[in-house]
Amino acid sequence: MIPREPAHDEGPAHTEGTVLVVGTGLLGASAGLRLRACGVDVALDDPSPTARALARDVGAGRLAGPDEEPSLVLVAAPPDVTAQVVADQLRAHPGAVVTDVASVKGAVLDGVAAALAREGAAGAAARYVGGHPMAGRERSGATSARSDLFTGRPWVLVPPPVVDDADGRGQEGGVRAEEALQRVLALVSDCRGVPVMMGAAAHDEAVALVSHVPQVAASLVAARLLDARDEAVALSGQGLRDVTRIAASDPALWVQILGANALPVARALHALRADLDDLLGALDALAADGAAVGARARVARAIDEGGAGVARVPGKHGTAPVPFEVVSVLVPDEAGSLARLFADVGDIGVNVEDFRLEHAPGRLVGLAEVSVLPAGRPRLEAELPRRGWRVAG
Repeated sequence: MIPREPAHDEGPAHTEGTVLVVGTGLLGASAGLRLRACGVDVALDDPSPTARALARDVGAGRLAGPDEEPSLVLVAAPPDVTAQVVADQLRAHPGAVVTDVASVKGAVLDGVAAALAREGAAGAAARYVGGHPMAGRERSGATSARSDLFTGRPWVLVPPPVVDDADGRGQEGGVRAEEALQRVLALVSDCRGVPVMMGAAAHDEAVALVSHVPQVAASLVAARLLDARDEAVALSGQGLRDVTRIAASDPALWVQILGANALPVARALHALRADLDDLLGALDALAADGAAVGARARVARAIDEGGAGVARVPGKHGTAPVPFEVVSVLVPDEAGSLARLFADVGDIGVNVEDFRLEHAPGRLVGLAEVSVLPAGRPRLEAELPRRGWRVAG
């Protein structure tokens, strides 16, 4: 049955009034689901009647009426139209604060300012707070929405400029810039995101490195498979799957994102190309002369620096990374096997910090890699075999 009235979550909501969600895809519908669970009134709008109705049917909110007076508007439109939609919502709802979820902020800010200036409504910019939750899935649309999509995830906010109130410019539509930020912070809190304040330029440089370049790299590596022989592709293992996992993304969406953030992405890719050229030089030297002096050191340095970079990636819940130990367990490819493994690990009293399953080619068995804190590894290696599990050495 499709939920129409989600149960209220623990504690009162921080968001007051109605939230109008404009754009009912994955992010918009996920926000609606979470806010509805908090008891917030959510109205849904989308250019597509089908998308709008689908988001309603999965429980993300009610259909917006013609005379909505929201306290906050969440724009979850495609990146190439976000600026215009934000500007339109600022003009349509003079008492509302408007935020968005676009993955590029500089181009949206510039677009909003230009659109408002054309309409003689530049002061409305005080009610716009740029936003970007660092969350998503490979699948899109309201049917893929999850109420916990933003839980524990960074949610970047670009605060509006605070203008001296002496000439009345710091307030527009009765809403000050400081109040606008507080309303969006309340929404982020209700969505269980972790607010991170950044300037637009700093944000775009950061996401170019940690999000946009990885997408390009994954796509380029995966594209090499197009001309590969079938027997080569048949040897694919977990390493290739890890590197190419995000390659199956929406090309139309990524054309918009990369186009809007072209300069920061190009800078990061130029730096990556310089590293790749250095590695290629070392490999070319080894191909020509297996005893080439210094070539192996250059290869080793590239791999070592990669490992050092991985060590900087935040761990669970955004905390400092913690080294885990991996316990590898052979799991039959049968219904209930994974559930039994997790139950046994829990009974032993060890928490699963991370998990990965790799299927063995040609065999009805998988290799489960259970990541645990170092103290848990010897307990699992001793206890799991007693419960009938085969632990790989």
